[in-house]
Amino acid sequence: MSTATASKVLSDRINRIEVSATLAITAEALKLKAQGIDLADFGAGEPHFSTPQHIKDAAIEAIEKNFTRYTNVAGVPEVRKAIVERHAADFGTNYTPEECVFTAGGKLAIFNAVEVLIEHGDEVIVPVPYWVSYKDIVEFAGGTPVFVETDERENFRVTVKMIEQAITPKTKAIILNSPSNPSGAVMAAEDLYAIVRLCHRRGIYALLDECYVYLSFNGEMVSGASVTEAKEHVLVLGSLSKTYAMTGWRAGFALGPKQIISAMSKLQSQSTSNATSVVQRASIAALSGSQQCVSEMRADYIKLRDRILEGFKTIPGLTCTVPQGAFYVYPNIKAFLGKGGIRTASELAAKLLSEAHVVVVPGEAFGTSEHVRLSYAVSGDVIDKGVERMREYFAKLG
Repeated sequence: MSTATASKVLSDRINRIEVSATLAITAEALKLKAQGIDLADFGAGEPHFSTPQHIKDAAIEAIEKNFTRYTNVAGVPEVRKAIVERHAADFGTNYTPEECVFTAGGKLAIFNAVEVLIEHGDEVIVPVPYWVSYKDIVEFAGGTPVFVETDERENFRVTVKMIEQAITPKTKAIILNSPSNPSGAVMAAEDLYAIVRLCHRRGIYALLDECYVYLSFNGEMVSGASVTEAKEHVLVLGSLSKTYAMTGWRAGFALGPKQIISAMSKLQSQSTSNATSVVQRASIAALSGSQQCVSEMRADYIKLRDRILEGFKTIPGLTCTVPQGAFYVYPNIKAFLGKGGIRTASELAAKLLSEAHVVVVPGEAFGTSEHVRLSYAVSGDVIDKGVERMREYFAKLG
């Protein structure tokens, strides 16, 4: 089939987007693993912990009690109640179950929110570096991402002044992700609250990606939704995946104005329908039970972060900001570009994979050209092995 014919088969909207860079890297890594190659895999952003036992037990009980049929599209009342109560207890918010929809993963919550809010020509402000899917999700909906550059020397800080300067009459929303994937940067409460208030004043929607909100290392968990007077212009887009090591379960949610939540539920009714019934029961156990498991995992991530940063100090030319949350490091690899015929971060990532057997994600996927992302949600041994391989590879470049 010719390219011309193929382009007529596929819709414009699917041709506007690309395959997720992180999933593409994961696929390449799996091919090498299938060949028996030992990889130091820092690619996928996935906890190395097992799902806590009490969560698994709740799912097993749901299956044994035959809780395996369709549920309300937005989720059973009990899971929506557990979500709003958890968020209220931790952040002082005042959502009701009717202002909540349970989704098949946090990514679907973001996708559905953008789909119901963004028209062709609408602009969505996205701070850089950004999570790989924001750009494509906005463009799939027909919107235009407006990228706001941050300064690595300021730890990728996002300020209200930056956002205000990017606003135009076409601005419909801004996406804020704190702690950040890929940089691990955590927004200061005063910056986050000021931007949410600005959105409220200007009639712009603040889409708060709180995927990593419980993995903040500075002792303070912050949600922009705590600015309750701005509630009509705030959407919380949450996930249980990283908080409770439940990535494969696909458990996410959105909190927001009833009109928007209702529209998201309507869209979900014509796509996925309800998220898996058993997962809903497991999520109730996660949200309503002891949060000790979260504290323990967070403490381990801090140790792993410190371990990989210490390793980076042994690699001349490699620099890295200190992440304050999530489980990623975003080192600057500018010193190695132009060496060994390597021109871009993507080429460096490909070389690290093929020659050093180290899996990283190139910065172009996140909107920058001089970085790679590594997830340190791995064992300490993998960190040590990966750092050693990187050190040897970069030394050979000269």
